[in-house]
Amino acid sequence: MTEHKRTPDRVEPDEPDAQDAGGPDAAAPEASPEVPEAPRSPREAELEAELADTKERLLRALAETENLRRRTARDVEEAHKYAISGFARELLEVADNLSRALDAVPPRARDEIDFVKNLADGVAMTEKALLACFERHKIAKVTPEIGERFDHNRHQAMFEVATSEQAPGTVAQVLQPGYTIAERLLRPALVGVAKAPANGPAPGGGAAAEQAGPEAVDEPGEEATDEARAGPDERARTRA
Repeated sequence: MTEHKRTPDRVEPDEPDAQDAGGPDAAAPEASPEVPEAPRSPREAELEAELADTKERLLRALAETENLRRRTARDVEEAHKYAISGFARELLEVADNLSRALDAVPPRARDEIDFVKNLADGVAMTEKALLACFERHKIAKVTPEIGERFDHNRHQAMFEVATSEQAPGTVAQVLQPGYTIAERLLRPALVGVAKAPANGPAPGGGAAAEQAGPEAVDEPGEEATDEARAGPDERARTRA
């Protein structure tokens, strides 16, 4: 006997789940409740203070390191510039002696005597070579001009000169030139400084005596004055 399977007359579609549909009637997700912040422990505050202190010390160490680097670079640069200062200062006397030797040669003897001329030319060439060497190493001569204002940074006053030709406080005489190395003073120039001259003739002499007349010049002393004041009888008794 054959079995027949019964098929349903109508198959109804499955109804979509309300949550899957996402429609207006879908249930909204529940909001998570706010968790209250836990109170900070004393250990956390201590760690934050240590962190801030460590950061400050690190910044200070970086600043000190940068300053040290700059100072070291400046010291190295100055060492390159002024390393020969002591040696150059010793050579300045040689330059002074060469200049004095040339100044001591009379111009007439230099023109008439060949030996003196050749010797002076040799000294001049030596001085020129030395000054060229100075220039290569940034060593410059400081020669003040007469009437130039006295500068204590480059000049050294040896004495004062009472004169009316130059203003007080200016250079009146140059004894020895100075030198600088890389714009730093190596040796000051030795100079004489002008000052105002002393006052004119003292009263009672010179022009003042001429203006006062002959009576002021022949003014009697104390004894003559007393005798002039006394009468004729007293003058006779005094002379007797």
